[in-house]
Amino acid sequence: MIVDFGNIGIPLAVILVAMLFDMFLGDPPNRFHPVAWMGNWIACGRRNAPKTGRIFPFLYGLLLIAGSVVVMFCIGYLLQVGCQKLPVALNVIVQAAILNCAFSARSLSNAANQVFAALKVGNVALGRHEVAYHLVSRDTSQLNEAQLAAATIESVAENTSDSVVAPLLFYSLAGLPGALVYRFVNTSDAMLGYRTAELEWLGKSAARLDDVLNWIPARITAILILVAALFSKSMRRQTDASGFRVWWRDHSKTASPNAGHPMSAAAGVLGVELEKVGHYRLGQGLPLPSYHSIHDSIQLLWAVTWLNLLPCVCILVWVAWWR
Repeated sequence: MIVDFGNIGIPLAVILVAMLFDMFLGDPPNRFHPVAWMGNWIACGRRNAPKTGRIFPFLYGLLLIAGSVVVMFCIGYLLQVGCQKLPVALNVIVQAAILNCAFSARSLSNAANQVFAALKVGNVALGRHEVAYHLVSRDTSQLNEAQLAAATIESVAENTSDSVVAPLLFYSLAGLPGALVYRFVNTSDAMLGYRTAELEWLGKSAARLDDVLNWIPARITAILILVAALFSKSMRRQTDASGFRVWWRDHSKTASPNAGHPMSAAAGVLGVELEKVGHYRLGQGLPLPSYHSIHDSIQLLWAVTWLNLLPCVCILVWVAWWR
């Protein structure tokens, strides 16, 4: 088969323009944000879900996710078909604006910067608030500076995969339908995928589907983190000594089959120990992180965001080859 590179140019342009939109404009207000609408729909489904037992909450959650995935795919398909009827430049801009809502490097960077700024001036109480408000669901009230820095770095690393790398990879594979379906599943897991009495069975379908969809992106993200660190003078020494070794040794220490990959790779290249007390310790034996480490993790985020163009192009070429 011959690759038609005309089928690659427009989606690649969409990705580039969406990345520029994210870098310079950020996310739209929540009332105009598709992910906020997804969250409202999931919250509505949760309110109306069966409250007791296992079978009925599980079946309800399965139907909620399956039905919503079909709806998201159809919406994405209709949007993409509609965009393709526009002049090329407008097609790229509109698709990019929609795709911009499916990933969020800038908002993740801003959230981490809020914690960095608080810890830099020694305001641990504000740091606890920022971490809990923007980044994690765990109790932060007793965390010290190193633990707050670790929680921030962990969240940045995991969300580099979930909120940046994966959505762009799924767009490369399946256009707007792929990006919107992925974003809905990931949002569903973030809202329902907890092992609590209420959500254990209701959110099981969302959690398992999210694990499947993130299996490859999480591992690609870990590799991109190792590659990105090679271009940083402050991290190159740690990469040579620890990056691959820590990733290979510690990636399976988290409960999630995917989160440990980007987090352990980040621990290795940053040269820090990341611990969630009672759950895991990544990079054990390395120095504890500080607010300086948060700054380095933000640099990694942006480097990986742009390096992700390489696997995106590979997927676009593969898709074009199979057409």
